[in-house]
Amino acid sequence: MTTLMLGATGGIGSALTQLWQPEALHLAGRDEAKLGALVAARLDSAAIKIDVGFESQVSRMFAGIEAPLDTIVYAAGAAHPQPLAEAQAENVRQVWNANYFGVLWTLKYGLPKLAPGGRVYVIGARPEFTGARGFSQYAASKAAVTRLLELARLENRGKMLTLVLPPAVDTGLWSQVGKVPKGALSPQAVAQAMVDHRAGAGGDELRVD
Repeated sequence: MTTLMLGATGGIGSALTQLWQPEALHLAGRDEAKLGALVAARLDSAAIKIDVGFESQVSRMFAGIEAPLDTIVYAAGAAHPQPLAEAQAENVRQVWNANYFGVLWTLKYGLPKLAPGGRVYVIGARPEFTGARGFSQYAASKAAVTRLLELARLENRGKMLTLVLPPAVDTGLWSQVGKVPKGALSPQAVAQAMVDHRAGAGGDELRVD
């Protein structure tokens, strides 16, 4: 069994590395120091430093993975909320690269590497939790991912593409936003729900409450 986790250095990704069953793990992210710490804690893992917004880096990563992948987890993300009138190109690019283009390139190059019966998990966002001022780019990018997965399922019959929909989660993403909302789930709770889902029959959508 082999799993690739993109965004492994984030809150949910890091929690998943602790709960994932023993198997070969490819841990991908931008923070080299955090990747090193994660690999040190999981002797069955290997680190891949990558910026998922660049197609060339994603294609090169998958070219270097020889064994068929049983699971791909996409847990990278960015928020950078700003009113439309104050939108900055660099922030907009970061949000779309992390939330949408990274998923696009992962599906393009990752699905051919997926074993028969393999699974892909992508962290999405519930529309009711993104309808706030300043979140236009975050909400739009997450909505685009929902549609992207719907069409990808049509083109890739037999491969399970699951959209994970948690409520607010207490991760480092909130450092870009402000105060963590009251009642936010822990990353460990979301990670456990994903582990349980993977062990079961699965499905196109995983709502975590």
